[in-house]
Amino acid sequence: MTGKISALDLGQGELSEATKTYFAKCEEKLGLVPNVLRAYAFDDKKLRAFTDMYNDLMLGESGLTKLEREMIAVAVSSINHCYYCLTAHGAAVRQISGDPPLGEMMAMNFRAADLSPRQVAMLEFAVKLTEEPAKIVEADRAALRQAGFTDRDIWDIASTAAFFNMSNRVAAAIDMRPNDEYHAMAR
Repeated sequence: MTGKISALDLGQGELSEATKTYFAKCEEKLGLVPNVLRAYAFDDKKLRAFTDMYNDLMLGESGLTKLEREMIAVAVSSINHCYYCLTAHGAAVRQISGDPPLGEMMAMNFRAADLSPRQVAMLEFAVKLTEEPAKIVEADRAALRQAGFTDRDIWDIASTAAFFNMSNRVAAAIDMRPNDEYHAMAR
């Protein structure tokens, strides 16, 4: 790991055995420990809450594909101009899709990408939830159902968008920086 993780100096006490194991698994699977995890490592309880929610939303059972969940992360992060998440999750979109230009288009403007009507409906909902949450109405949910999403899928879209809105705000507040490795992934 090179460079700073964030603008805050929260220190990092002794990592618990569970955290050491989790970080070792990250190194094994990803080749790195994401800086977002290092940023939360000052408090094992906060780290566990973050990772439990993230893993459930992004890796748990869902009618949404892993790529679709990553696309939500990038579309929301694009609206919020979150440098950390655009870099990390843009790399994930490139990697999962096998289409490097898609990751770039998603980060800049998902509407420029060649997406299915289902994906466009999903991302338009996530963007509206990000920009104007009080204006979500039944017609918005109906549009998702029309695109083939179940009510459970709508919950997952909303939960994923909400999680990344929260994460984007924390990343902005502490000037969280992505791992350098993300910049070169799947290019």
